[in-house]
Amino acid sequence: MIIELFSVKNSPHEFEFSLAPEDIELENEDVRLTGDVGTKGRLTKGIARTDVEGVISAPVEIACTRCLEPIARDLEISFRASFIAPEDFSEEKETELKDADLDVSVYEADRIDMAEIVREQIILDLPEQIFCREDCRGLCPKCGANRNLIDCKCEENEIDPRWAALKDLKRDT
Repeated sequence: MIIELFSVKNSPHEFEFSLAPEDIELENEDVRLTGDVGTKGRLTKGIARTDVEGVISAPVEIACTRCLEPIARDLEISFRASFIAPEDFSEEKETELKDADLDVSVYEADRIDMAEIVREQIILDLPEQIFCREDCRGLCPKCGANRNLIDCKCEENEIDPRWAALKDLKRDT
């Protein structure tokens, strides 16, 4: 969804829309959107700056970090973004930035792409690690079996070649 800033007459301007999962590319094979992504919020247009704030609701399926089993989650993301016009943005090489400046983006052609904001916010909200359960045993490094479902016994049957000679000593005595 594109918001044309020149057409926004009332400030704050309320918005609400939903995007289909195929409209958002998360660039992460471990995460899949399982339903429409709903967004509602408010756009406040100022003289030099435009602020967008709202809430994003998204059902996702995330692969467990250890065993790769899918985990269903409902994301509720509160966000706030600020935009300025290109003419208000300093392109000097040496510009002192304040902390507040790091949260400001530049819009182009008097429009803000809300789909891109939604995509960024979902990516930023995704956990680095997620587990299907606290005691997830993960995948076997030898055979690839899910250790939560079967006990493959790969580690029990394997003998470290550095210790193999000691195993034979034990049998002789």
